[in-house]
Amino acid sequence: MTKPAWLFLCLTLATGAFALSTTSQDGETTALIATGVFAGLLVITLIVGRRIKFDPVLR
Repeated sequence: MTKPAWLFLCLTLATGAFALSTTSQDGETTALIATGVFAGLLVITLIVGRRIKFDPVLR
């Protein structure tokens, strides 16, 4: 996985854990929205990361 994919995975897990641990309705809603956004960005980075091929041979 690429570095941005790891970043979005960590952010998704962190905001998901925060959403489960918070007691206020507004904080939970905001954290769930952030979790969804970060999960979507994670999927996009995983798809883009597979399409870009790096050729280490310099010509």
